Amino acid sequence: MRRRTLLSAVGLAIPAHLLIKLDDALAVLPASSSPPDLSRIATRLAHTRDRYDTGDLARLIADLPDLLAVAHEAADHHDRPDAYVLAASCYNLATVALNKIGRHQASRITADRATMLAKLSGSPVSVATSARCLSIVLRHEGRGPVADQVSLRAITLLESTGLSQPDEAAAYVQMLCTGAYNSAQIGDRDRALEMIREASQAAAHLPVPPTQGHSISSAHVTGYEVSVHWSLGDAGAALHAGRGLHPSQLPTPERRGRLHTDLARAWWQWGKPEQTVLALLSACRESVPEVRDRPAIRSMAVQLIERHPKTSGVPELATAIGYRPSQEDP
Repeated sequence: MRRRTLLSAVGLAIPAHLLIKLDDALAVLPASSSPPDLSRIATRLAHTRDRYDTGDLARLIADLPDLLAVAHEAADHHDRPDAYVLAASCYNLATVALNKIGRHQASRITADRATMLAKLSGSPVSVATSARCLSIVLRHEGRGPVADQVSLRAITLLESTGLSQPDEAAAYVQMLCTGAYNSAQIGDRDRALEMIREASQAAAHLPVPPTQGHSISSAHVTGYEVSVHWSLGDAGAALHAGRGLHPSQLPTPERRGRLHTDLARAWWQWGKPEQTVLALLSACRESVPEVRDRPAIRSMAVQLIERHPKTSGVPELATAIGYRPSQEDP
């Protein structure tokens, strides 16, 4: 019962039995339900990634045990670079999904496996992508300096390729964005701002529309710029950066919701509850899980609800995230 109670405290919209099943699968992978066909696994991964992009996290978590099992089996069976890249990609998706709902211990397991598989592939892009996911987990574990080192090494690795291929260039821009945010989180203002400027310059040379499998774009970088500025404590600069970015420029509900939650963080940092409510409601209209299921964002929303109950929009926000006073952490 204690395990179930602890699990229910995170991933608030994810049934506890799905989280337990996934935890068990990470301890002992189940027998896969289908042959190790790489094209079929790639199709399944794309469908599962769509669930992440649309905020359907419960079904994503339900899909993961078998997807990870068949992808891992395929990597062992084929023993070739593309199979390892595919398996690493499945574990990377698991990492970002688990991290989003606060399942940090499980996300560290999936990040470590992705890193191992990526190294076996020999692909600098796969190695860097897995390093990015690992750095995110480390940052949420409170190990900011280590996360910073991981992202910097991945950037150096990508630079060594010459960035002549579209996927290398896209991964490089993404790593610069993540690196800038990691640097901001540890208070390295100069490096954070330098890296986000470099990301913006590099993004201007990316293909339009983005290459298949890489949604990074100039608009995506601007979204990260908002994150970098509020993380550095500069709410005004964050809001100024976001002013020129329309949510329609971002390709998925998850990305659009993330933009609104970052703007909400900036408004909250600035002491503006009315604007914070509006931003959080905008995030909910894009993807409720971005507010309801991310622990840090839910905590901000709960503080707002409890401290400013008469602010316009607060009842709507409370309903959207399923706020129940007796069920919230003290």
